[in-house]
Amino acid sequence: MRCWVLGVWCWLLGVCLVSCTQKEYRQNTNFVFGTIYNITYQSSEDLQQAIEAELMKVDGEFSMFNPESTVARINQGDSAVERSAMFQEVFQLARTVNKETDGAFDITVAPLVNAWGFGFKHEQMPTPAQVDSLLLIRHQLDFSAIAKGYGCDVVARLLESRGIQNYMVEIGGEVVVKGRNAKGQDWHIGITKPTDDSLSVEGEMQTVLAITDRAMATSGNYRNFYYQGGRKYAHTIDPRTGYPVQHSLLSATVFADNCATADAYATSFMVLGLQGAQAVLQRHPELMAYLIYSDEDGQLAVWASPALSAYQ
Repeated sequence: MRCWVLGVWCWLLGVCLVSCTQKEYRQNTNFVFGTIYNITYQSSEDLQQAIEAELMKVDGEFSMFNPESTVARINQGDSAVERSAMFQEVFQLARTVNKETDGAFDITVAPLVNAWGFGFKHEQMPTPAQVDSLLLIRHQLDFSAIAKGYGCDVVARLLESRGIQNYMVEIGGEVVVKGRNAKGQDWHIGITKPTDDSLSVEGEMQTVLAITDRAMATSGNYRNFYYQGGRKYAHTIDPRTGYPVQHSLLSATVFADNCATADAYATSFMVLGLQGAQAVLQRHPELMAYLIYSDEDGQLAVWASPALSAYQ
């Protein structure tokens, strides 16, 4: 009897120790880069302080609103500013995507974005002569179309350095996921229906995908826009022409191995339009995309990479 009781007690103790040490899924939420981040991860400790320290490193390199950031100092003409390994990594990726998209992605587009009223200076609508002038003289760098995605990658690297294998990192709609969620399933990520919603209050889902071990980023013209003279001006500026894009593509969601790459190509696709995006995807089978556009009847239509069918 004593042996039986002792055996039961040891079993109960073992169960208790396992349940008490099992890593729980934690959730951290706060503001960064002018938006909200949501990070879910399985860990025995809360890593929010370490996460925000990493995000501040990204902010310190690429923020257009922090006068002490590396990019701000470069734009101010500080030739002595040090280009860190982090800065060089993103700068080189930006150059690569610029080449692969025939100039559709361009981190020197800031003066044109500002001139059209979508940047950090909110200037007036430019004249054709001013656009032509800005096309020739562009000395300001702007990493806003790649920095959020890179921030997701930096947090993902931190989590993995701590041995965390199950996580979702989301910053302003850009996402990196790995492993499984708390239910033991792939992570369920929604793609927003691109209806004009400048206040971001509707958020109706076009579709929900089950993904893991992947990064995704979305770019679209359905939130940042204005009307003037009866015409809609969207925030995506074609750096090759200097003018806001005018085509049927409404949103582009790109899937890649890392979020900075997905972020940059999503922006590029909004410049290139549907057929241009499809041409790039044909050359880059490592990328996948979910493209929402307006068909000939003005109705929403979808084109998706065939491999995405496995995520639905």
